[in-house]
Amino acid sequence: MNAWSYSSIKTFEQCPKKYYHLKVLKDVKDVGSAASIYGNMVHKAAEDYIKDGTEIPEKYAFLRPVVEAFEKIPGDKHCELRLGVAFDGENYAPTTFFGKDVWWRGIIDLLIVDGEKAYIIDYKTGKNVKYADTKQLDLMAGAVFIHYPEVETIKSALAFVVTNDFIKKDHKKELALSYMNTFDPLLVRLVAAEENNVWNAVSSPLCAYCPVTKCEHNRGR
Repeated sequence: MNAWSYSSIKTFEQCPKKYYHLKVLKDVKDVGSAASIYGNMVHKAAEDYIKDGTEIPEKYAFLRPVVEAFEKIPGDKHCELRLGVAFDGENYAPTTFFGKDVWWRGIIDLLIVDGEKAYIIDYKTGKNVKYADTKQLDLMAGAVFIHYPEVETIKSALAFVVTNDFIKKDHKKELALSYMNTFDPLLVRLVAAEENNVWNAVSSPLCAYCPVTKCEHNRGR
């Protein structure tokens, strides 16, 4: 199985055919939307402030109180941290993001490690917290426990920086394996799709925004 991430497994869940073209054939690229480009710019502003103390641009003024609060948390700060996890069918182990043995990979917007405590922050620029998915935080927490064995507890949050809303979750080291197992049912389906080379399209309102324009369900925007 190819290395997977939270975003790739969610793409597969949304539509196996879309996953096939983006991640397997790679004959289609998702160039992103105006919203995703804006999100990347906000992420960069937050990263530059935490890493280098670069002033937050006025157009992202809403970000200042959020990152200033994170900056005050004691500990070693890691921005846009790329982590990889290897899995041999029984045991998980740390590896590099592009390692030959990588099984899962993810990027943590901000990780703060303070001895046995750690904090995970994932910035969100959307305004609707109704559909916030904390499973993403579970995966990140599992990976941190694997890479930082000294960490015993993690406080994580989806930080909706525009609306100043926070979806919080606590994680314990003894549950690390269960965090990495979060998407096992979907992974079983993904492996079956790969073995049988069956990638069924799923029709939904999102089809109009899908980069797989040749799909029978994509009728354009």
